[in-house]
Amino acid sequence: MKLYDSIGPNPHVVRMALAEKGITLPTVTIDIRAGANRSGDYITKVPAGGTPALELDDGRCISEITVIAEYLEEIAPLPPIIGTTPEERAETRKWVRIIDLGYAETMANGFRATQGRPMFEPRFPVMSQSGGEELKVLAAKKLLWLDGHMNARGVGDFVCGSRFTLADILLFCFMEFGAQVGQPLPAGTAWLPEWRARVAARPSAAA
Repeated sequence: MKLYDSIGPNPHVVRMALAEKGITLPTVTIDIRAGANRSGDYITKVPAGGTPALELDDGRCISEITVIAEYLEEIAPLPPIIGTTPEERAETRKWVRIIDLGYAETMANGFRATQGRPMFEPRFPVMSQSGGEELKVLAAKKLLWLDGHMNARGVGDFVCGSRFTLADILLFCFMEFGAQVGQPLPAGTAWLPEWRARVAARPSAAA
């Protein structure tokens, strides 16, 4: 297998998942600033143009970060990042979906419409500038909601309690990116700062 990597939170998610699994792959870096993901051989392999992508030994490519993580879990079940029982997997997937739709996509689209606008607007439709600012507010509110829920729960170091999962990886990578592009952790959080420190201390966080 081969990993097509780049900058940004999405590739960070997959690199972190690989590190948690102890999987090392040959890597090709795609220069998304130069638009290399939107032309040439890469766009043939990955029609949507997103990064990262996992190229299998038979030449097929898997894209979309949660799909790649699910594939990694199937070929290397241990250590698990999704779960070892139907109940664990359902819980992880629930939180991955909540975090992905409620925070990660909202935060990323807010960035694309504001600070990231010069890069993204020529390539595909983005929200208006004012809409992007509203998305930032919604993303911050989602973090506050998540923080309140986890704090009220009162148990567990991670999103799924005692289990470190893909939900933690997704949330961590997008929060780290948000902090770099003008969307830091909002004031008033209690659980998330301590959670972030726990995740940042894992060797995979530096992947």
